[in-house]
Amino acid sequence: MEKSEKVKEQIFPEGSKKERQKLSHDCDVCKKSFSQKGNLNRHNRIHTGEKPFHCEICGKSFSQRSALTPHKRVHTGETPYSCNICGKLFSGKSALTYHKRIHTGEKPFQCDICGKSFAVSSFLTRHRHIHAEEKPYHCGICGKSFLSAIHVTRHKRIHTGEKPFHCDICGKTFSRKDHLTLHKHIHTGEKPYQCNICNKSFSDRRNLTTHKRIHTGETPYPCDICGKSFSQSCNLTTHKRLHTGEKPYHCDICGKSFTVSSNLTGHRRIHTGETPYSCDICGKLFSQKIYLTLHKRIHTGETPFHCEICGKSFSQSGHLTTHKRIHTGETPYHCDICGKSFSHQSAFISHKRIHTGEKLYPCDICGRSFTQHSSLTSHKCVHQGKKQSH
Repeated sequence: MEKSEKVKEQIFPEGSKKERQKLSHDCDVCKKSFSQKGNLNRHNRIHTGEKPFHCEICGKSFSQRSALTPHKRVHTGETPYSCNICGKLFSGKSALTYHKRIHTGEKPFQCDICGKSFAVSSFLTRHRHIHAEEKPYHCGICGKSFLSAIHVTRHKRIHTGEKPFHCDICGKTFSRKDHLTLHKHIHTGEKPYQCNICNKSFSDRRNLTTHKRIHTGETPYPCDICGKSFSQSCNLTTHKRLHTGEKPYHCDICGKSFTVSSNLTGHRRIHTGETPYSCDICGKLFSQKIYLTLHKRIHTGETPFHCEICGKSFSQSGHLTTHKRIHTGETPYHCDICGKSFSHQSAFISHKRIHTGEKLYPCDICGRSFTQHSSLTSHKCVHQGKKQSH
């Protein structure tokens, strides 16, 4: 039996050989069979990466017209499909169908090889390639294999450094078209993705998805070491470096290392003095966007992080996490020298200086150094009092 027939028989075993022969339209790449040529043509776009249906609002492209229609509702805010169990609204019928399976636990798509079940058919299709070991597209530089041509094309740009997509406003270049589309929203100020709970808008759909987890409390990414869960996979990756001690991002000026690339970018501005983020209310400048975002909440009074125990609200998620320890009594920071425990990382760091003798805060008037910034502030009052007496 030829490999293509074997793959077809293993992955799509339903029916007899005679019935399989009725599926006369075969994919040249993965050998999947279809009863109609139109279905084969649509399937081929998985391999070619062709997306002929374009959204005229944000430029996003789709391989099928049926996917473009519900996408447009993201911009219009239309959500005609309602869940009769929890009342949640959806822009597409298929999204509602998938959602309902959260309530029912239904996973109707089962792998006939290993028995694993899936709620969505596309997840099963992707899973089946594990058994078929079919990754027909190979990178000629590093040998890595891919399921589709578009994926290998994107991957090769890592090696070549090619960035074929140019912003016609500022000239910045990108390796992917969707990254350019998102970038252009910076210039236009367009934020087409709106949260249906608090009405906050976003330029990137993924940011909206992540934002919604603030309201739902969903943390689908658990750490397999300590069990802590996160709303974003990138936050889990960063968190794991606390356990491993990995700091892969190095400053080429002073050699300091960081667990997150954005922290390195912000750190470098200490050397350059660059402060590219400006508050449009008071004009204060910041070296990192996150600092500007946090600062703006002083003006707006926004406190989006709520304690579900006492109802108190906070402007930063970290402040909420620390606050919750009042209720739980958790003290996760332990001194390995004297065994004392702390609920706040800052208190723990200050405490350690008692043992090390480290004094990071020198007085610029008399040169005396202190372990804590608050101690330096109190000390400076001594000098100010002397000035006033003269």
